[in-house]
Amino acid sequence: MKAALANFLVPVRDRVLSHANLGDGETLLDVGCGDGLIAFGALEKVKTSRVIFSDISQDLLDHAQSIAREMQIDSQCEFLRASADDLSAIPNNSIEVITTRSVLIYVPAKQQAFNEFFRVLKSKGRLSIFEPINRFGWPEPPYLFSGYDVMPIMEIAEKVKALYLRLQPPNTDPMLNFDEHDLIAFAEKAGFREIHLELQAEVKPPIETTNWETFIRTAGNPKIPTLAEAISQTLNADEAEKFVTHLRPLVEARQGTARSALAYLWAVKS
Repeated sequence: MKAALANFLVPVRDRVLSHANLGDGETLLDVGCGDGLIAFGALEKVKTSRVIFSDISQDLLDHAQSIAREMQIDSQCEFLRASADDLSAIPNNSIEVITTRSVLIYVPAKQQAFNEFFRVLKSKGRLSIFEPINRFGWPEPPYLFSGYDVMPIMEIAEKVKALYLRLQPPNTDPMLNFDEHDLIAFAEKAGFREIHLELQAEVKPPIETTNWETFIRTAGNPKIPTLAEAISQTLNADEAEKFVTHLRPLVEARQGTARSALAYLWAVKS
């Protein structure tokens, strides 16, 4: 699992940094830096760069700072606790490059975040972001559950779906309430004149490594329960048995459809 995650994240990091076009002696602000994947990648890519690690989690910032000390690059680093939509600690027109990775899906005030990105960037400054587009393929038809045909047990499946819809209403939840068109609109409204967007969308069978135990015990994101937890919260014993009896063979035989979409946006401040 960790190897698969690394195989996915390293190309994401490299593409975000490629679009950022960081130059010698420039400062990069990594918003929502997390474990520092992009920030440390920038320091490795451009040895003379300076990086501001920004995140709302002090624990993550402390962890990144300890890594920077071990690597003896802490003199090139700054650590700032801030949210994407409030970068008030950073002066206007002071940063050459801003990067983010899977950050806006947690930010309700996305337009304000773009406004802040634009404000702190210097003229000719670059913004480079990566976001999953979770709205892709949404909503599923009633006869599908996570890409699997549940027509014979549709009423039971609807009870489980209702829990997820209640926890993450697609029109208001920040993980679901935007798509690639919105990202461009946010950037334009903030003031960016040169904007590029690349969408990668896939419709394919589920990955081969997905087994039933993984499927039922993995949450789609940190804000929702696993399928096992959702079943226990919404179905009685008879319904749960019917649901699992129908769905498990489909999952184990990969008789479903996985849909995903990812967006890279990069922009230049005039």
